[in-house]
Amino acid sequence: MDVNLQTFSSTRKPKNFNNPERFIEGWYWVIPSQNLRLGEVKPITILGRNLVVFRGKDKRAVIFDAYCPHMGAHLAEGKIEGNELRCFFHHWKFDAEGICVEIPCLDNPLPIKLKTWPTAEQYGVIWVWTGEIPQQPLPFVPELEYKEYDITLGPSLIMNCHPNVVMINAIDAQHFNTVHQQSAEIIFDKQELNQNAIIFSNTRNDGKHSFFIKLLRPFYKNVATYSICYWYGSTGILTINTDFLHLHIMFALRLLEGGKSEAQTILMLQKRRGIIGWLYNRFVLYLTKIVGKYFIKGDTKVFQTIQFNLKTPIKADKSIVQFINYVERQKPLMWKTWQEVRSPVHESKQNREQWRDALTND
Repeated sequence: MDVNLQTFSSTRKPKNFNNPERFIEGWYWVIPSQNLRLGEVKPITILGRNLVVFRGKDKRAVIFDAYCPHMGAHLAEGKIEGNELRCFFHHWKFDAEGICVEIPCLDNPLPIKLKTWPTAEQYGVIWVWTGEIPQQPLPFVPELEYKEYDITLGPSLIMNCHPNVVMINAIDAQHFNTVHQQSAEIIFDKQELNQNAIIFSNTRNDGKHSFFIKLLRPFYKNVATYSICYWYGSTGILTINTDFLHLHIMFALRLLEGGKSEAQTILMLQKRRGIIGWLYNRFVLYLTKIVGKYFIKGDTKVFQTIQFNLKTPIKADKSIVQFINYVERQKPLMWKTWQEVRSPVHESKQNREQWRDALTND
């Protein structure tokens, strides 16, 4: 076990996990791709930061900081020209890299660059990386990493708790026995995929009285396997494998003001050939929506009222404690500013160096 559960209490309160002022540097969902048309610019607020997203002539999604560097006009009021964005107020124009390429009253533009953010589009969703250079790929299903797949978007949800708290729901062994009436013992094995991704898997008995198991039972004879792959502490990908049916449900979450969270569900399935394969996938994706609703049903009520505080962990909470520790080891950023959180030791050292430099200069 990674930690002594008896000593894991409120006296060792996590600094990043469930902190409404912090989130982990990584990829976060922005809006569904279908919500951004060609030649359209939209205002968005992600993790407290005001941004704009637009789609130029080349169909690529681009994300800028929201305000023009001239007088602070909001760029969502602007106009898309080819692959460039022109500010509404004084018609300054910026290319997709954020570089000012035209100021109407000047012969040559000023050497000004808007803050741009790494942007990607996958799974029917636009994503933003909250740092300078992406250190990891977009969240992916390990089983589908090098394969083609079909997707469909599920519902989006607002929950009255931190994304980290929502994430632990899928590895809460006690919760399967209470809310979902799973009769078998649930034991998770941990595997760290990389610095920002961790997998919890259960391959034990599948239980006999769960509605969920009864729903899937016609599709398999052997033991079903269940795993959840977490990315950046806020996106979880649930994978359920049976003999002939592999379901993948992505729960992409982001932190909202006041420690709340917004989730977008994405359903995925490996692509199959031919019309029969297409029809099969349509059916299974429909079934996956039912499974997704099953996992969400009964839990959303808890998420609206919970005030998470793991004061008395027990052996069954082992995977939850492991997840919390993993989140603690990742790079934290501050809400709204997206600046890296500095430790008190680092800040103290930095302050001492600043004072030393100032005295030397004098």
